Amino acid sequence: MVTSSTDVEYYYTCRVSTERRATIGDAAIEVIAAEGMRGLTHRAIDRFAGLPAGSTSYYARTRAALLELAISRMIELDEVTVDPRPGQFAEYVAGFAYAAITQGRTRMLARYEFALEATRRPELREAYDRGGLVIRKRCAEVLAECGSAEPERHARVLVGWLDGTIFDALAGTGSLRPPDLAELTRNAREVLAGLGVAG
Repeated sequence: MVTSSTDVEYYYTCRVSTERRATIGDAAIEVIAAEGMRGLTHRAIDRFAGLPAGSTSYYARTRAALLELAISRMIELDEVTVDPRPGQFAEYVAGFAYAAITQGRTRMLARYEFALEATRRPELREAYDRGGLVIRKRCAEVLAECGSAEPERHARVLVGWLDGTIFDALAGTGSLRPPDLAELTRNAREVLAGLGVAG
């Protein structure tokens, strides 16, 4: 509870700082998706976000700090609740893929850039994997609830199908004709049926 003028000042300082970091993180994701990792500079973020020159440097002094800020923001935006309605897991999976291909396109392209960068930077590897492991764990839990005999292995299969489908639709030859929601739903049902899981 805010109880004094000092508390009020501290509260608003923290709020502004949090909002500014989110703005910088969002801008970084956009820049990475549009220009790749080489385009990610403090000046580019300031310019894209419409911030005064030097703003990004204040919150992330080095390039490494800027990358960490950006990937932390991506993980924050990626937080999802995998909680489909009974008997509608295939629809949920298809909807997830469709959202990633459409309105989530920018973030997915930035994620691919980060995935490659993480193979060369161990400090990014840990941060990148942190978000992915949360989703895989929850996916395995839902698969177990749907009758999977090997939920952890099946989660790897399902996430692999999702990753491949989304990548192909955005950056592969599949981008010439990305799948629509109906096709994704049929495909998800077939994948789940192959795993012996009720979709």
